[in-house]
Amino acid sequence: MNWNQLLSTKRMGMEEWQTSARPEDRTQFQRDYDRIIFSSPFRRMQNKTQVFPLPEHIFVHNRLTHSLEVASVGRSLGNLLAEKVAVVFPENPLVSEIGTIVSAACLAHDLGNPPFGHSGESAISNFFQNGAGKEFQQQLTPAEWSDFIRFDGNANALRLLMHQFNGKRPGGFALTYPTLASIVKYPFESSLATKQKFGFFQSEKVQFKNIAAELQIPEKSKDQLSFQRYPLVYLVEAADDICYQIMDLEDAYKLGILSYDRVKELFLNFYDTAEDKKALKSIEETLTRVTDKNEQISYLRAGVIGKLIHESMRIFEENYESILCGSFSKSLVDSLHNNQTVAMKQVKEVSFSEVYAHRTVVEIEIAGYKIIGTLLDEFVGAVINPKDRYNKKILSLLPGQYQPESESPYHKIQSAVDFISGMTDVFALDLYRKITGISLPGVV
Repeated sequence: MNWNQLLSTKRMGMEEWQTSARPEDRTQFQRDYDRIIFSSPFRRMQNKTQVFPLPEHIFVHNRLTHSLEVASVGRSLGNLLAEKVAVVFPENPLVSEIGTIVSAACLAHDLGNPPFGHSGESAISNFFQNGAGKEFQQQLTPAEWSDFIRFDGNANALRLLMHQFNGKRPGGFALTYPTLASIVKYPFESSLATKQKFGFFQSEKVQFKNIAAELQIPEKSKDQLSFQRYPLVYLVEAADDICYQIMDLEDAYKLGILSYDRVKELFLNFYDTAEDKKALKSIEETLTRVTDKNEQISYLRAGVIGKLIHESMRIFEENYESILCGSFSKSLVDSLHNNQTVAMKQVKEVSFSEVYAHRTVVEIEIAGYKIIGTLLDEFVGAVINPKDRYNKKILSLLPGQYQPESESPYHKIQSAVDFISGMTDVFALDLYRKITGISLPGVV
């Protein structure tokens, strides 16, 4: 792969559009960033769970704050890469925009996640694989069915960004091809997914193939569509990995799940006592001056994130050729060296055994299964059998932009999944209560 082909200003749905001769106040990739941050789906993420339930009095991360932080880390990684690439491609003006491309992709990477955290994805898959949705399997092709039983927020984000929903413009958000390619961590269709993760639904298959052709991303398989990773995906993935692993520890401390000493130890493990002697001394001096424990944890967290940014970029540089030729198969964070690897392993172990398994997290996951499963049962059933009197009433609650685009069972089911996956936690809970009769206007 070559940066002269990998960087393009072509936009989804606006392929014939030509730039005007008038002076521009923003670059094309800055426009991508702005389109995302001013969008309704982006704002809705403020009421979508990241990991922990959204408490009233203690602020923890939601999908929106997480995405903003990932975008900040992604911009730093992109800017560092741009400096290196500019040495080899000094005549390409788009190289200097790599930081903006990565930052915009980071903003958008979680737009497709349903309510109730990662359990929302599992709840949708479970409805079709083990729940009432099993009855629709015979109406779909194997590839279409695979999209639903392996439902993935990454593929759903790409759909949200590219799909022309009813009444909307062609190309969805009409983002540039590089920004769209940068969020596809798993560039293959669902039937090739060994686990749940994949990059695009059958409905966006042709569009992603066009993106890959424009940016000259090589195909790995044509029978079942699969591509090599777009290089900037590694930076988006690293920014996401760094933020959620490290920020979840800070949230766990604020919620009283992990002690101050435990979190401090986990953060300091990222430093080598010999190589980082100067940095550790500076940390010790700062912690002596700053006595507020919340501020101390925030300071330690910031230092670890900064360290991981530079370590990730070092790994990218070490594997630069294999990344560009598509043979590098690991994530940057999974390729950390020496004590960094040990420290990250400890963070993951503690997170899975004590944080993600905490009662409050499990409770919202269970609620997510129940709420999402019920809503899918109602709306999928209604779009498949729209003439039933009760189903007509259910469909009256489906916004116009989510009306099925064809009589295809696949597109009908997608319309219901689009609606439910776009909900906030609060909206999904409220609609669930109303539909099930738990909460009705004027009824005590």
